[in-house]
Amino acid sequence: MSLAPRDDVPALATAAPSPLERRDLLGNFCFYLHFAVMLYIVAGWAVPFTAALAFYLVFLPAVTIQWQFNRNSCVLNNLESWLRSGAWRDPGNREEGAWLMTLIRTVTGLALQPWQVDLITYGVMAVLWGAAFSHLAWW
Repeated sequence: MSLAPRDDVPALATAAPSPLERRDLLGNFCFYLHFAVMLYIVAGWAVPFTAALAFYLVFLPAVTIQWQFNRNSCVLNNLESWLRSGAWRDPGNREEGAWLMTLIRTVTGLALQPWQVDLITYGVMAVLWGAAFSHLAWW
């Protein structure tokens, strides 16, 4: 994810398994793992344990930094590509670099531009990091 517009944005895929496009076992595992990580990112700030909050405060910046170094792609998508094809990048993996954009489009019907998704993503990450920091300071 980056705030700059990119020409090499991957095609959109469905955000959840559909009857028209079935996922195999690995695809389902990777999708739901990705979803679990997203839930942790959204709710982790509220965990009432100091060590978990400290980990969260490191985890959020690590996620955003890996997006920057990984050309807008999540390492989870790359691991799936590697397991399937033996290559870190797979042009056939339509979710690589577009997971959140796809989820937003499926849930809301909005076809946002990549820079808009990036703005939302980094804004939400900053707010959640701030919430975790204030929660930890309050403890």
